[in-house]
Amino acid sequence: VQLQASGGGLVQAGGSLRLSCAASGRTFSTYTMGWFRQAPGKEREFVAAISWSGGIYYVDSVKGRFTISRDNAKNTVYLQMNSLKPEDTAVYYCAVDRDWPMRRSGVNYWGKGTLVTVSS
Repeated sequence: VQLQASGGGLVQAGGSLRLSCAASGRTFSTYTMGWFRQAPGKEREFVAAISWSGGIYYVDSVKGRFTISRDNAKNTVYLQMNSLKPEDTAVYYCAVDRDWPMRRSGVNYWGKGTLVTVSS
């Protein structure tokens, strides 16, 4: 199983980025898919998750700015990030979990991270 994340980069505050994470090796249409992030010197934290049936939840700090979605036919999860802030700077990791809600301790598969840097 591989989770390949892409879409990270350098953006100015107020800008937007769209992250993608394509899964291969098996189908995750009945799994929860989501995103975590880890800023320098900090623990990895939950960002957003979407269940196989479309249930969604976000960490409070990104509500109203980030949108998670998925395309089961493509085995892919997306994270649209708008109104980015310097504090959003982190390595973003996609994750897959058999359970709902998604918790860091319960993640079954992790992708390699993609770096998002937001300049002020």
